[in-house]
Amino acid sequence: MNIRQLRFISAVAKHGLNISATAESLYTSQPGVSKQIRQLEDELGVMIFERSGRQLTRITAAGKSIIELADRALIEIDTIKRISKEFSSPGLGHLSIATSHTQAKYVLPKVLETLTARYPQLTIGLHQGTPLQIAQLVNDGAADFAIATEAMKHFEDLLMLPCYLWQRSVLVPKGHPLTELERISLADLANYPLITYVFGFSESSVLYKAFNDAHLTPKTSLTATDASIIKTYVRHGMGVGILASMAYDSEVDSDLVAIDASHLFTASTTRIGFRRGSYLRPYMYDFIEMFAPHLNREVVDTALTIQKSKALDAFFMDMDIPWYGASIGSQ
Repeated sequence: MNIRQLRFISAVAKHGLNISATAESLYTSQPGVSKQIRQLEDELGVMIFERSGRQLTRITAAGKSIIELADRALIEIDTIKRISKEFSSPGLGHLSIATSHTQAKYVLPKVLETLTARYPQLTIGLHQGTPLQIAQLVNDGAADFAIATEAMKHFEDLLMLPCYLWQRSVLVPKGHPLTELERISLADLANYPLITYVFGFSESSVLYKAFNDAHLTPKTSLTATDASIIKTYVRHGMGVGILASMAYDSEVDSDLVAIDASHLFTASTTRIGFRRGSYLRPYMYDFIEMFAPHLNREVVDTALTIQKSKALDAFFMDMDIPWYGASIGSQ
């Protein structure tokens, strides 16, 4: 048994038993993956995967237990590597962040500028995607941190910490009928096709809840992960945009009008998350605190000891963060 074999079975499980996708993600060959899995099964004396011809069809009962332990072992191995780097090269490291376009463009630049000034030997990788992709990257170990709002509940192995609230604005071209209203309503918005973020109208979303509570059925013409894409299609007359207020730039977007929608939709909470059991190096603690000042090292370490989400919510409510109590359940 070796680390490579553990990585292979873990990756195969995460790629839905697709050997081709696994090989591509690990920069190796399909026969090489299959061979290593067979060798591990022979050594252990049990089947990890069931097969139909050359295709893997199911994870066996023994395989589920083995893969779960393999995932834990791989996290521990990563921790050992990070600890060794901390002592051999304290200022040298790599920080990988999975996030949305809005966070990457409007929030992170100043944070990362400050961080790299403190750690000049630090390299940073930014991965952008949908909320599910963001969480999956961290869950799979391909990124250190997830920064997102939606879809985090699908990944119980991630510790998600509240950072800040954000509001939405309605975006329209100049001269649009909505700009003539003193105060827009949900009924006004329901008259137009809407353009918003992916997950914007999922059943757990703030937008869905608002329209559903008002007994209205909005029409969504387009969803996107990128705020600039939303703006582009608003400019082309495909609908009315709903996006994070921070994504509107009065100079760059001078041809568009942003209408405050904070009275229509509950504010959402951006969270930063990482895998439970991860070893956080000093620059990682600093990054978290720079992104959300109330999340200092002591708070993060305490949060790591809390296993249940309700207990975690109670912990942050006890911290008396002014906005946090209102944010619970708004995702």
